Amino acid sequence: MRQKVRCLIIGSGPAGYTAAIYAARANLEPVLYEGMEPGGQLTTTTDVENYPGYPEGVTGPEMMEDFKKQAERYGTEVRSGRATAVDFSVSPKKVIIDNELTIEADTVIISTGATAKYLGIPDETKYAGRGVSACATCDGFFYRNKKVAVVGGGDTACEEATYLSGLAEKVYMVVRKDYLRASKIMQERVMNNPKIEILFEHNAIGLFGENGVEGAHLVKRMGEPDEENVDIAIDGFFLAIGHHPNTEIFIDQLKLDEVGYIDTEAPSTRTSVKGVFAAGDVADSIYRQAVTAAGTGCRAAIDAEKYLSENNL
Repeated sequence: MRQKVRCLIIGSGPAGYTAAIYAARANLEPVLYEGMEPGGQLTTTTDVENYPGYPEGVTGPEMMEDFKKQAERYGTEVRSGRATAVDFSVSPKKVIIDNELTIEADTVIISTGATAKYLGIPDETKYAGRGVSACATCDGFFYRNKKVAVVGGGDTACEEATYLSGLAEKVYMVVRKDYLRASKIMQERVMNNPKIEILFEHNAIGLFGENGVEGAHLVKRMGEPDEENVDIAIDGFFLAIGHHPNTEIFIDQLKLDEVGYIDTEAPSTRTSVKGVFAAGDVADSIYRQAVTAAGTGCRAAIDAEKYLSENNL
């Protein structure tokens, strides 16, 4: 089965829906496939308080539903399904949906996002939205004057710990190794911060609490003769062990960076293939915020409209 569209958007979330709003208003008749996680990462966030226009705050799922309704209002066709393969070597571009439907698109906007890496302990799922987070900038505000833990030993973990130290009463850094992998300046920053305590050679194995996270179960020097169980009292548990961009199907099709994020020709959203654009966390390893994702979604739609116009498509 085959279908032709002018503008295909792969993935939802703030980037995809914003791209759809702009593309629809430009009469590009966009078709958007929501992907495996309709609404993106924000649907796992309980409260969003830092997005402009919601002075009382809003839940992640509610906000994404608002975005979706606005996109549909202007004519976006929102469909369930995910891209399982692509061929960007031809024009129009070919995108396979759910291994069945072939979409031929004059322009493609990729907004498949990135997925936070987790430790894989069951309690991370149990306490999702109730003390477990993978974004200090998003959720740190809720832990003012409380105790939190950051898992990780790289630059991201140090940045998150430093950021949280400006809000929380105390920050533990839970580090598997006996050293930090972070750059020297970041190491010095956390080591000289009186609010941050680094727990070297500690592994988090579980969380506990009645209505949310109240503490973490750790193991010091796991597997060694002097292995020791340690419990710490915390209100928030932050994962800072990296993100995985959802770019598997684009590996042989687009230029990616060493981690797997899509390379774009900044400040535009153009990728290494003409007519293909990338927006949101799939091309952003730095900011990873709803508002920045929405901004790139806007830019991607404008870039797509310009491409169509210049090529009389």
